[in-house]
Amino acid sequence: MCRIVTFPIHTPKYHFINKMSDIDVDGNTILAEALVAQGVKYVFGFVGTPVIELAMAMQQAGLHYVGMRNEQAACYAAQAIGYLTKRPGVCLVVSGPGLIHAIGGMANAQINCWPLLVIGGSCAQDHEGIGGFQECPQVDLARPYCKYSARLLGPALIPTHVEKAVRLSTYGRPGVSYLDFPGNLLAQRVAKSYVVHMPMCQDPPLVCADPALVTQAANLIMTAKRPLVIIGKGAAYAGAESAIRDMIQAFNITFLPTPMGKGVVPDDDVYCVSPAWTTALQHADVILLLGARLNWILHFGRPPRFDPNVKFIQVDICPEELHNSIPAKVAIHADIAAFTHQLVQHLSRQGWCMFTIPWLVQLNTKCDKNREIVMKMAEDTRVPLNYYTVFHHIQKIIPKDCVIVSEGANTMDIGCSMLLNTLPKHRLDAGTFGTMGVGLGFAIAAALWCRDYAPGKKVICIEGDSAFGFSGLEIETMFRYKLPITIIIVNNNGIYNGVDEESFKDIQEMGEMTKVIPPTLLTTNIHYERLMEMFGAKGHFCVDIPQLQSALQQSLKVYHRPSIINVMISPSADRKPQNFSRLTESKL
Repeated sequence: MCRIVTFPIHTPKYHFINKMSDIDVDGNTILAEALVAQGVKYVFGFVGTPVIELAMAMQQAGLHYVGMRNEQAACYAAQAIGYLTKRPGVCLVVSGPGLIHAIGGMANAQINCWPLLVIGGSCAQDHEGIGGFQECPQVDLARPYCKYSARLLGPALIPTHVEKAVRLSTYGRPGVSYLDFPGNLLAQRVAKSYVVHMPMCQDPPLVCADPALVTQAANLIMTAKRPLVIIGKGAAYAGAESAIRDMIQAFNITFLPTPMGKGVVPDDDVYCVSPAWTTALQHADVILLLGARLNWILHFGRPPRFDPNVKFIQVDICPEELHNSIPAKVAIHADIAAFTHQLVQHLSRQGWCMFTIPWLVQLNTKCDKNREIVMKMAEDTRVPLNYYTVFHHIQKIIPKDCVIVSEGANTMDIGCSMLLNTLPKHRLDAGTFGTMGVGLGFAIAAALWCRDYAPGKKVICIEGDSAFGFSGLEIETMFRYKLPITIIIVNNNGIYNGVDEESFKDIQEMGEMTKVIPPTLLTTNIHYERLMEMFGAKGHFCVDIPQLQSALQQSLKVYHRPSIINVMISPSADRKPQNFSRLTESKL
C-alpha cells in the first residue's frame, strides 16, 4: 500500500511513495536537472554540509563543477561566466559563513550588472530557532545584493524557482538571484511525476527605441560641432559591436571606451581618442552614451571634467538609469544594438558624416602629445623598471586577440591605457564597484570560456602584488583543471607604492612594527613565482626587460597549466602626471 497525501487545488502535491509504485527523486537531483533545463553550464563552488551531495548531483546531471578555494573567488568566476555567455553561472556555497563569504562577489555582480545565480545550502528547517548548525538569516542577508532572493520550502517547485531566478538575472538590467535550500529539503524525496518542470526561459525581449527619440538623437549629433561617443561595458554585453563599428566607420565619429567597453571598437581604431581622454570629455558638446553610466568612472557627467553645456544622449536597457546624476537631453530606453542600427539608418538617410575638422585636429594633436610622453617612459628600460616600460613590452608580445584580466591600482589603471583590446568582452577588471581580488576568479572563468568557444585563445591575468594576495591560492585550482593562464604580477612591494629592501629593514628597526610600518607597505621582493614549485613547475622572476620578454614567450607556449611571471618594478613608480585625480573629489 502506498500512502498519498493530497493538498487543495493549485497547491503542489507531494507524493510520498513506495518505490514499487512510482519513481521518486530527491531535491539534489531535481535542482541539478532544473539548472540544466535552464541552460546553465558552469557551477563554481566550495562544498561542505549540506551541499556535497548537491555538487555530485550537478556533475551527474551534466553540469561542469569547478571547485574553488574560497566562496568569494567562486562568486567572481561565476559572474564572469555570466558576463561572457549572457547565461548566469552558478556559485554554490555552504550555509552561514559560506554565503557571507560570497556576498562581496554578489555585490560586485549586482553593481556591474552581470547575471549570477547563487545557490546556498542552509540550516535544516527543524533546527531553526534552537541553535542549528550555521543557522543564519541567509535570504535577508542576500536581498540587498540581489534582484531575487527566496527560500524554497518543498522540492516539487524547485524548477519553477530556478526558472524565475535565471529569468530575473538576465531580463532588464542583469543582476543576481539567490536561492536558499535547507539541508533537509535537498535530501527530501518526492514522486517524480509531481515535480513541476519548467521550459527554458527565453532570451530577454528586444527593446527597440522610440523612432521619435532616435530622430531627436540624430538631429543633436548632426548639429554638434564636437560630438563624442562613449562606449560602456553595457554595449559589450549587448553584443552591439557590429552596429557600433558600422556607425563609427560610416560617420567618422570619435569615441572613448570605458575600461570594459574596450574592444567593442578596436582600441587601435583611428577614431579612438583614449589618449586624449580629458580633452575629449571637457570639450565635447554632444555625447552619446552607449551602455555607459554617469557614475564615478565618468566623473558623474559634471564640470570641471565636462563642458557645463554638454548635451547627453543616454541609451540604456534600464529605464531607472536614465537621467541619473544629471538630466539627459535625450533619454532612450532601448537595447544598445537595436538603437544603434536605428540611428545608423537615420543618419544614412540624411547623408550625414562628421566633417568637423577642428575637433578632429584638436583631439589628434592631444593624442599625439600624450603618446609621445608615454613613449618616453615606455622606452626607459633602466632598472628598476616603471609601469609603462613593463606594459609596453608586454603589449609587443601578447596576442592581439587575448583576454586580458587586470586588477590593482596603478597596475589596472595604467594597463588599461597601455594594453589594447581588439574584441569585446576581452578585458575584465575591477569594474564599477572597484573590487580587488576579482582577478584570478575572472581568469579561471575566461580560460573555461576560451576552452569552450575559442580554443587556443590565451588568457593574460595581470595583477598588482597586493591584488594577487586576495586569491593567490587559486593557482591550485588552475593546476587542477589544467588551465593555461599566464599570470603576470607587477610587484612594487606595496599598495600603491612600496619601498626597497634596505629601507624596509630600517623601518622594521624603528620601533614596534605594528606602529611604524606604513599601512601601504608589503614585504619586499616576495618571490610569488615560487608558488609554481608546489606543483612541480617553475615560475619566472624578472627584474629587466630581456628577462620579462623571455618569460612571457615561454609562458605563452604552455597549454596545459598556468604560469607565473613576477616582475619587479620601482617601489616609487607611478602614473604620468594627471590633470585630474582618478577619483573626482566630492567638493567638485
